[in-house]
Amino acid sequence: MTAGVTIRTVHDVASLAAVADYFSDVWRTPRTAPPYPAEVLHSLVHAGGAVHGAYDGQRLAGASVAVLGADRSTYSLVAAAEQGLGHAVKRAQRDWALGAGAGTMRWTFDPLVGRNARFNLAKLGATGTEYLVDFYGPMTDGVNDGDESDRLTVTWDLTAPTASYDVAPRGPVTAIAPDGDPLVRRDERHLWCRVPEDVVKLRAADPALALRWRYAVREVLLTAFVEGFRATGMSRDGWYTLTREGATA
Repeated sequence: MTAGVTIRTVHDVASLAAVADYFSDVWRTPRTAPPYPAEVLHSLVHAGGAVHGAYDGQRLAGASVAVLGADRSTYSLVAAAEQGLGHAVKRAQRDWALGAGAGTMRWTFDPLVGRNARFNLAKLGATGTEYLVDFYGPMTDGVNDGDESDRLTVTWDLTAPTASYDVAPRGPVTAIAPDGDPLVRRDERHLWCRVPEDVVKLRAADPALALRWRYAVREVLLTAFVEGFRATGMSRDGWYTLTREGATA
């Protein structure tokens, strides 16, 4: 835990409104049109879900929302935090879910955002288990506007020790990325797929190029998942490791 930071569940109306404002700032929407309105957050808490807030003193520095699902599973609807606090926020969600009797947690994220992929797959040890094409349809917030909303579902075993499974890209190049460099490498057991260095900046600077990346990565990952691969790692330089189910390094 970062010194001076506390994480707790949020229940009261004023604190839930502050969380809604925080999510508006993160996703660059007007506070009058938050991605998760305070009344929705209040309803989720009332229905047995949990909203966590990370507080640096009195200042809100991160938040997350989770609900209980069927079959001992939990769904993390959203999580965001300032740099260095993300892991603590997810661990707080994990502790809450385990206390509620859940064994796994699932959530989705944009597969082109490499830093989020690395956090989810390498730091937490979750596994990418499903590729969803244009999951939300058109999005108009300040982060996603102008792109299609593909998402990668990750599943986190809450009872397993944290482990990542990264293997350095090797094998022949089988596809070229929109920037002219390798997009895909593969061998008998693994496939590697590269994503842009910073898709959010790219989307703002050159939305057409960002969309070409979307289609290129979509084609690779959709095919890989059909072939029985799962996303098991992400390198610091933007390469997914995908491992065929049942394979070892």
